[in-house]
Amino acid sequence: MSSVPRTDVARAGSSRALRPSVRLRGKIALVAPVFGKACERVFRHPRIVDLLPEYLIEIHAIIRSTTPLMEAGIATAEAMAPADPVAAGVAAYLRRHVEEEQLHDEWLLEDLEVLGVPRWTVLDRLPTATVASLAGAQYYWALHYHPITLLGYFAFSEGFPPSAALVEELIERTGFPRSAFRSFVVHGELDPGHLEEIDRTIDELPLAPGHEAALGVSAMTTGRLLTSALVELVEDFDAGQR
Repeated sequence: MSSVPRTDVARAGSSRALRPSVRLRGKIALVAPVFGKACERVFRHPRIVDLLPEYLIEIHAIIRSTTPLMEAGIATAEAMAPADPVAAGVAAYLRRHVEEEQLHDEWLLEDLEVLGVPRWTVLDRLPTATVASLAGAQYYWALHYHPITLLGYFAFSEGFPPSAALVEELIERTGFPRSAFRSFVVHGELDPGHLEEIDRTIDELPLAPGHEAALGVSAMTTGRLLTSALVELVEDFDAGQR
């Protein structure tokens, strides 16, 4: 779930400038503005009543991969952990976080049902190649390079929680019941804490330059692919293809 990003999301005081999490936020800031514009195209769309269910279907296709991704990352990180303290730290983080991500895809299905969209139509929808690439890149890096990349993925994907103001605006503009926005509300409440935990974990790990480079590539790739997914969603919708 995403809000319109602030352009100052990664700015920090000079006293924190050497922390790995701050360096990562600086890289995320490079792709945040274009992501913000894509979010605006969705949430400010004049036909938001019709577009919002399509957006939720797209987000479900992404979120449903979260738990399996973390489970794959845990298995790889635990196998590497005896000889790799960074992998051990990643495994510990993922074991904690995987419990917190349970049922998030189910909540989206329930929100869509409130809007009259049967879950079978959501599950029967073929995810786009861009959505598949978003998850597929993480599987490849976690299984064939290093699971540290998953922290870059979460650093971006949980870095822009929906604001309460956005939820209220969408309720007013769509006329949809508040119960259809549970996923928005929950992510708005939980993601800031998740982001703090990610930053704290990154700063506590004994990262080498290669690990930091991987975090940055993963986070920035996540931002670019999420942006592309939203742009494709709006363009397909406007063309009558969704």
